[in-house]
Amino acid sequence: MSSGTELADAQHSHQRAEERLDVAAAVLALLADRTRLALLERLGQGEADVTTLTEATGAARPSVSQHLAKLRLAGLVTTRRDGRRVVYSLRHGHLRRLVDEAMNVADHQIRHLPPHD
Repeated sequence: MSSGTELADAQHSHQRAEERLDVAAAVLALLADRTRLALLERLGQGEADVTTLTEATGAARPSVSQHLAKLRLAGLVTTRRDGRRVVYSLRHGHLRRLVDEAMNVADHQIRHLPPHD
């Protein structure tokens, strides 16, 4: 392999690594919002409509709709029509596992906090 090809391959590999980091950071930024995290946690249990998601999160319906729109635009959730209802679901299981792990970390942190005075 020529040094020019090796250099091009190395540059492509570096660009791919940078892109992966950018996308991962964007996904984690979306998860950093409490309402969006609650929505994704609920959707990890199965598909749901806005009414169900509003009840599950305790957030106002307009807020839930706005957060779902952000998640949909980011490609993290998908929609399908069921009559007049729009039903949401996670795009893939990786996201469910990521949310589950975030919640496991939270459980671990809470168990190891010093007692309140």
